[in-house]
Amino acid sequence: MDIYLLDWANLLLRWLHVITVIAWIGASFYFVWLDNHLLKPTAEDLKAKGVDGELWAVHGGGFYNPQKYMVAPANLPKDLHWFYWESYWTWMSGFALFVVLYLCNPSQMLIDTRVHEWGAPWHAVLAAIGFLFGGAAAYDIACQTLGRTKDGGIGNDGRVMAVVVVVVIFASWLACHLFAGRAAFLIVGAMLATMMTANVAHWIIPGQKKVIAQMRAGQKPDPIHGQRGKQRSVHNTYFGLPVLIAMLSNHYGMLTQHAHNWMVLCVLMAAGVAIRIFFVKRHKGVNSWGSVALALALLAGLIVWMAPKPQPAVAAVAPVTLEQVQAIATQRCLMCHTGDVAQKGVRLDTAETLTAHKAQIHQQVAVQRLMPLNNATAMTEEERALMARWALQK
Repeated sequence: MDIYLLDWANLLLRWLHVITVIAWIGASFYFVWLDNHLLKPTAEDLKAKGVDGELWAVHGGGFYNPQKYMVAPANLPKDLHWFYWESYWTWMSGFALFVVLYLCNPSQMLIDTRVHEWGAPWHAVLAAIGFLFGGAAAYDIACQTLGRTKDGGIGNDGRVMAVVVVVVIFASWLACHLFAGRAAFLIVGAMLATMMTANVAHWIIPGQKKVIAQMRAGQKPDPIHGQRGKQRSVHNTYFGLPVLIAMLSNHYGMLTQHAHNWMVLCVLMAAGVAIRIFFVKRHKGVNSWGSVALALALLAGLIVWMAPKPQPAVAAVAPVTLEQVQAIATQRCLMCHTGDVAQKGVRLDTAETLTAHKAQIHQQVAVQRLMPLNNATAMTEEERALMARWALQK
């Protein structure tokens, strides 16, 4: 029953997380597009009201006319829509899923003893949480020190981005040398996601609320709040796709189990940044095909670099028997795949169930190398090869 309920928690939290991610990233994409498509108004009444940019759009059978005010109108509406719950729920649902799947089961999900020997499972749990908030703290310090001018304004972001690149590369390397590959990819993605949500929760929304409070009090708004909000929003724009690829790629053993998995992760995230640059420039009316070429080159290089090496021809060998496969399954697989409590409902404890899951065994054990999970039962390369031969033979 516990495993059954855990699977439901996994499904529902994952569903909630995907819904909120779509809402947050979709809103982010839309507002970047909107900002880059606004036109200076020509109508005198709009200029008089303080409209800085507008556009006309058609969607769903209706016409829309968004208008942007750099300074709020004299009669600021009481009801304002705030775009922050999408961010908060994305992080909260993701962290809840992380707790259920990884932090509550560190020995299986976080720890791979071939990578690092932890003194106790809770050490790995604390370290994983430390990555999330430590990375966000390092980024915030960089923004507040290197990202400001001498007079307290927002300066050139080049130095901040250089620090972010170094932090992300180092975090990727360190995580992949401390945690199981799949967990490492997830932790790095969650670290970036924590930076993004912290930007919304501690800078963007509070700054906007201070500006509105100053306006309603008849005071001149401090421009630093808008500058900081814009700075962090731009950063979030470029963090989004690297976070998505880090989260998605951890489901592919060929990536997470690679000998240089931290480099694989860094290249994938770099491709995500290049793709986002293309979209941002495209929204401004510029076709940045160089960014597309860079992303494709990074991905193509990764595919070629990671391609399996051709295997030398070997002499004919005797067919693998079902009894041989059953012996391996008994030792390496039945911990999780036996009886009514079998993980994902996949039973491998009889000849019939083994045969029925031939294709899955080949995919998960030989191709993706995801099973056994984090190789907790120490399946050998010879055993993987033998199970692959059995799954492919007629």
